[in-house]
Amino acid sequence: MKILHVEDVPEISQIFADILSTKNYDFDSVSDGRAGLELAVYKEYDLILLDMCMPKYSGVDFLLDLKHRRPTMLSKVVIVSALEMSTMQEQELLNLGIRAVMRKPISVQGLLSQIEQEIAF
Repeated sequence: MKILHVEDVPEISQIFADILSTKNYDFDSVSDGRAGLELAVYKEYDLILLDMCMPKYSGVDFLLDLKHRRPTMLSKVVIVSALEMSTMQEQELLNLGIRAVMRKPISVQGLLSQIEQEIAF
């Protein structure tokens, strides 16, 4: 499974890298949403783990640009964010085509369970 992780906090990126490495997943990790978008547009990923709160280029910017540039990849996005969202906002994201929304903090088991669900999808 090829995973893209887009997260601007280095400590969280490292935790995700440690978790993904233990399961031998092939992954790319970027701290900038624009760099993540370019990877999502030009490379093939089975799953994109996306933070919503990033400076300069938010997760919403990422999703809207991905929808425009490579809409088929939206179905591979799982939001992993501490951003407070209403049920309606979450539903709008799901209607946009993303796969799921997960809240930080997330447990190691919660992350791995979500990834295993995506593998089975």
